[in-house]
Amino acid sequence: MSIQPPQGGVETVSDEAKLHQLGYAQELRRGMSGFSNFAVSFTIISILSGCLTLFAFGMNTGGPMTMIWGWLLVGVFVILVGLGMAEVCSSYPTAGGLYYWSAKLAAKNSALWSWFTGWFNLLGQVAVTAGIDFGCALFIEGFLQYSGALSPNVAFRTVQHEVVLITLVLLVVHGLLNSFGVNLVAKLADISVWWHLVGVAIIVVVLAVVPSHHSSASFVFTHFVNNTGFGIPIYVFLIGLLTAQYTLTGYDASAHMTEETHKAETAGPKGIVMSIVVSIIAGWILIVGVSFAIQPGKYTTEAGALVAPGQIFIDALGKTGGLFLLLIAIVAQFFCGMSSVTANSRMIYAFSRDGAIPGHATWHKINPRTRTPTNAIWFAALGAFILVIPYWFNTAAYAAVTSIAVIGLYIAYVIPVFLRVRAGKNFQAGPWNLGKWGVLNGTIATIWTVFICILLLLPQLNPITAMNFNYAPLAVLAVIGFATIYWLASARKWFTGPKVQGSPAELAAIERELNLEEVEAEEHLEELLHHPIETIEHDLHEHGEHDGHSHE
Repeated sequence: MSIQPPQGGVETVSDEAKLHQLGYAQELRRGMSGFSNFAVSFTIISILSGCLTLFAFGMNTGGPMTMIWGWLLVGVFVILVGLGMAEVCSSYPTAGGLYYWSAKLAAKNSALWSWFTGWFNLLGQVAVTAGIDFGCALFIEGFLQYSGALSPNVAFRTVQHEVVLITLVLLVVHGLLNSFGVNLVAKLADISVWWHLVGVAIIVVVLAVVPSHHSSASFVFTHFVNNTGFGIPIYVFLIGLLTAQYTLTGYDASAHMTEETHKAETAGPKGIVMSIVVSIIAGWILIVGVSFAIQPGKYTTEAGALVAPGQIFIDALGKTGGLFLLLIAIVAQFFCGMSSVTANSRMIYAFSRDGAIPGHATWHKINPRTRTPTNAIWFAALGAFILVIPYWFNTAAYAAVTSIAVIGLYIAYVIPVFLRVRAGKNFQAGPWNLGKWGVLNGTIATIWTVFICILLLLPQLNPITAMNFNYAPLAVLAVIGFATIYWLASARKWFTGPKVQGSPAELAAIERELNLEEVEAEEHLEELLHHPIETIEHDLHEHGEHDGHSHE
């Protein structure tokens, strides 16, 4: 399947030449294929993560009917948002992505548009990473309890603490995997695509064939459940759209990986759109398949379980079969978290390259051996863990984190799309573009995004208590407040938007220096592997000469 609007584009130039036109040197290693670029976004969307980790939320907030039809409704509008982002990505294929696009598209106050786009993108990416690894940790906790490795009778507060600690371990592992280099991440992302598609097929087929009892089609496609405490069905239906809207996020990763992707002007846009389309199709099949496996007589128990899909699997298949399907989902979620850290770190790297994050020199630093932004990787992991900590005290934190992720990302998504609409005929189209449909597409996408962001700030349970309060508005206001104060107090005096790193000669010099550092780092590593003692003694001697001291 290929979506490639041909109208009105410009000829593609080499990746490095295009990056130089945008003002940047080729600092990151360009080793990703178009498929790998698509794979990263598809892995972050991860239907086996978002659909399943919020399945209990969907069962209580509208039930199967809302999840199934809401998925298609949201999917249509997400495709429009993705199309709008894709054509802008084709014009500006850089790791900065959204905030860079805003700076280039805004006719006035470009630095201000860029600044707030970047901070919303940063908030959304950190939150979505937190939500993904937290969801994976929750499923691991459920797997351990269902398998008997952990007692299911422990106090719920203890379970909360265990989930937070498992999340920390996952974030550390994902930080380490990303630190090894983009080639490893690309290979794992490629594997992840097939794991997701084959995994969905296995889950759906097993749930269709093995159970002796299935829910009726009427139950699956029309049954509405309202356990929110609100008495307005349409409000509950709209709140229930969070399951789909949260799952269909993270596809901006294809834009953030363009500086590491071959033929980025077309591969990046294709990665955005195709990751959405394939996810919508496979995700709908997954939701329908799992919904048919729900046991109506056990609905309350399944909807209230620690891991609702796990309980559904076990009720339908027995312990062994249920654990097998649960393990498929956990591995997919692990891949998802890894790719999310990848995309998040590239955004942090790019935003820091332009001086927008405190301590930017540290976060922009490139590891000369792996040519990856190692410090930015650990910034992403730590930021995600900070957002997970509230779950230690409040079980409503997960739903709030997912709302934060959707709000932060979609505001950042739609600002450049809106600015592209405002630019009209002045928009400089890339090789992949929507032609005359760009303005209409962007207008509809903008209206939908404003609507869904307002919706996700509203209460999700009634009556509102300290334990179910949706703290998403507080987190969003905190970021708006920080970014506004930082802008007024300091950034407006020095942040002018994306920086140009230099003239063509200066960009070439940066690249030569990085290439030399990479060769030296590899030679040093090879020496260390072959002659570890002699290499260490040599390094100590060199250090002593520089310091004016001797080392024994």
